[in-house]
Amino acid sequence: MTQHALTPSALRGAPFGADELTAARTDLTAGVNRIFAASAMSASGHGNISVRLPGHDDLLAVNAGELLRPWPADDLRIGTPASRTVNDEIVVVDLDGHVRFGTPSPSVAAILKMHVGVYRTRPDVNAVIHTHSPYATSYALASVSLPARYEALLVHGQAVDVPVAPWAPRGTAEAVRAIAETYQAHPDTYAVLLGNHGLLVAGDDARHAASLVVAIEEAAVSSIGALALGGPAPFPAHVKDHDLRLRF
Repeated sequence: MTQHALTPSALRGAPFGADELTAARTDLTAGVNRIFAASAMSASGHGNISVRLPGHDDLLAVNAGELLRPWPADDLRIGTPASRTVNDEIVVVDLDGHVRFGTPSPSVAAILKMHVGVYRTRPDVNAVIHTHSPYATSYALASVSLPARYEALLVHGQAVDVPVAPWAPRGTAEAVRAIAETYQAHPDTYAVLLGNHGLLVAGDDARHAASLVVAIEEAAVSSIGALALGGPAPFPAHVKDHDLRLRF
């Protein structure tokens, strides 16, 4: 597939502009770097992140590379050197899973439909992050829902236990269907544990999704630690009378 430098000629005919692509990259960068700063990623860096392209509800910007690493915060705008190619970092896909810009790695190409499936199931969300965050993944490996007993989960909108989607081979129609059905069965959850695999988190934007990834990893660490003390205690009943959600 053709390599696309972020220049006017590269974007000619694309259904979006350079400013929209740059804004998406800024969102992706904020999300990726938030997770790494909090040490909520696995050492391998396996994971992926997507956001809706600003102004285009039917287009998604997804990381193109095989693994996630911290991203430099500088913009890739019209006029940057032709030696720098935005498709080294970003792929744009539509809600049918067709690549509209950039070149995904084989690994990312295999999971694009997973991201698309979440956006189709949850049209209210604008970002999706998948990680192998170690302690959250412990719950996924055990096929045990992560209890919403940690206040930071409520602060970031996860007021219900994080459910588990049953395992299916990554990237398959069966896996996409299992994730969609889990979201449908738990309409109040932003996050889903992927059985025998990892964590999938949707959000209002990339910062929100990344902050929730961090809160879920913290909750998993603390919940496992609390098991020796009798397990994490539920909130008192009057928690429902309090709106703890932090809105940016």
